[in-house]
Amino acid sequence: MPVKVSCPVVAAVIYPNIGGWAGSYITRKNIKPWYESLKRPCWTPPNWAFAPVWTTLYCTMGYSSYLVWRDGGGFKEAIVPLSIYGTNLILNWSWTPLFFGLHKIKWALYEIVLLWGSTVAMGICFYHVNSLAGWLTIPYLAWTTLATALNYTIYKDNKPSIEPAVDEKKK
Repeated sequence: MPVKVSCPVVAAVIYPNIGGWAGSYITRKNIKPWYESLKRPCWTPPNWAFAPVWTTLYCTMGYSSYLVWRDGGGFKEAIVPLSIYGTNLILNWSWTPLFFGLHKIKWALYEIVLLWGSTVAMGICFYHVNSLAGWLTIPYLAWTTLATALNYTIYKDNKPSIEPAVDEKKK
């Protein structure tokens, strides 16, 4: 029996990927030589892993948002969880230009901490509308936790080279 997929589901799944596609362009331009020149921890995922992981996470986030929209009665009734989702997407999409595009590792760290918090809030709000939607945010939260730790470690280990000493700025 064929599975019927509705237009709102398809749109919800594709939408979060739009920012991911734009971010991948920025990332690819900055892998060599900038990102590869940074000191990174041994537990850094390989570069090839990021695209399939993010594609999967974006699709899952989109599907979860659809479940919340559907079970929450649409945008008007599900305004709080869907607003948190929208904020989360903006934060998610903003991290790549900060980190890879502008090479602002410290600002990207501040931003990803906000992203992590909004991911927790989103998962809780989604769960209250549709438990599956809430559970589906756990892999995203896990990956965002890894990304936050990675951003912090890269910042800490590269701080002397990315933030000149205060005394040198005065010279």
